[in-house]
Amino acid sequence: MLAIFSWLMLKIVLQYTSLDINAAFLQLKQAYILIDVWRVSFYIHVFSSMFALMAGFSQFSTKLLTTKPRLHRRLGYAYVINILFVTGPAGLIMSFYANGGIYSRIAFVSLSVLWMIFTSLAVFKAFKKDFTAHRAFMIRSYALTLSAISLRIWKVILADFTNLGPMDRYRIIAWLGWVLNLLVAEWILMRYVNKRKTAFN
Repeated sequence: MLAIFSWLMLKIVLQYTSLDINAAFLQLKQAYILIDVWRVSFYIHVFSSMFALMAGFSQFSTKLLTTKPRLHRRLGYAYVINILFVTGPAGLIMSFYANGGIYSRIAFVSLSVLWMIFTSLAVFKAFKKDFTAHRAFMIRSYALTLSAISLRIWKVILADFTNLGPMDRYRIIAWLGWVLNLLVAEWILMRYVNKRKTAFN
């Protein structure tokens, strides 16, 4: 499923390789497209987010961890560096220009900040050799990474099955696209990760 949705995401990303300021989503951002900091942040975020999806997913491969631990660590560091210093800050800058007013902007700022916090904590716990906590924060981090996909899924669902106006849908999606992901992550932690930790105690 991730491969299918990532392929669809790649098709979306490829629309922006021409740097056409009227391409796809950019048609809705004409008020900001000439603001250099927003435009640069947009392209950085769009093109680097695909790497975050792929590198992040690799971190949950038990086979990779056991057979190629060095590759696991290198991909993990690349994922962290990408989020903390490239796509995360770019997404945060974009958040202040989000459509839908203050309601949407708070949602996207919260998403960006939590994304970087969870990723930072995942690294910190790994350095402390607390690998249970490391895995938990990586699950939270990747749940927010997947908002790139879930946001678009909810966009289609709300457009097809509700009569809400575009901006009302956008305000809902701004929160629904990542909060539900995080709730699912917490359920996974309670259902599987914490139970496994208890079993070993």
